[in-house]
Amino acid sequence: MKAENNSQKDNLHPRNLHRSQYDFELLISNCPELKAFVSINKHGIETIDFSNPNAVKTLNKALLQTYYGIQNWDIPKNFLCPPIPGRADYIHYIADLLAENNANQIPNNSDILGLDIGTGANCIYPILGNSIYNWSFVATDIDKKAIENCSKIIEANPKLIDAISLQQQTESRFIFKNIITPEDRFTFTMCNPPFHASAEEANKSASRKVSNLNPKEKRNNNPVLNFGGHNAELWCNGGEIGFVTQMIYESAKYASQVLWFTTLVSKKENLPSIYKTLKKVNATEIKTIEMSQGQKNSRIVAWSYFNNAEHKSWKF
Repeated sequence: MKAENNSQKDNLHPRNLHRSQYDFELLISNCPELKAFVSINKHGIETIDFSNPNAVKTLNKALLQTYYGIQNWDIPKNFLCPPIPGRADYIHYIADLLAENNANQIPNNSDILGLDIGTGANCIYPILGNSIYNWSFVATDIDKKAIENCSKIIEANPKLIDAISLQQQTESRFIFKNIITPEDRFTFTMCNPPFHASAEEANKSASRKVSNLNPKEKRNNNPVLNFGGHNAELWCNGGEIGFVTQMIYESAKYASQVLWFTTLVSKKENLPSIYKTLKKVNATEIKTIEMSQGQKNSRIVAWSYFNNAEHKSWKF
């Protein structure tokens, strides 16, 4: 199990609340069940076993309750359990993106409407975006069970009821179709696309992840389930590049209805192909925002079909 220390978090966004070591005393006071998962590592630092999905889920509960006022957050077994600090970074970088054409002021109101593609059972991006910046969201997923769980989370937190609406994507081959209606105007879209091109590839990656987090862990016949994540969350035909390419081509059909389209891109080698596709659809502005958390490097690719004057005239 790797040590949890300050140096691992220095590269998080400056406004991220989780740049320093976790205050486990505070977290346990708000979520007593976390205590069972906390131990002292060989460096004398309090931490949890990050290869244990139950430990990570309970840490998430404690973080959401302590810092974001979210009660009774939970996800069904085997669904992807997201790391809160990294997810918060995506939200903060979108805030910076919006501020660029708003006199460097982050818009902090419910008129900001985001579209979260593939929200999963955790609904984490809409929760954080609303809790930090008071934004509103439409959250979508192809998995009915995921949508149902998000609904439970929202119902358990009355402040989210008017801020987050849920919509199931009934045709898995589409991303924006069936979701964006002619009347909609979204300030931004966001997405954490499936990384892998097959279940086999996802399993191999999960095996490496579990092994890196806990080298003493015995190999599991189903490491994906051990770590958390349904098929649609982890892989799709064509993998990350296939999903993002489809997203870009579809985005052109909704060019006038979305100020910024954005997506995470985990694999740097996919960037040249992504830029080429964005050029094909005549995106007016393209930005790449580097992100990192500990040893993991990622980035946000953002694109828009609006020119500079149109950006400045957008009503925040």
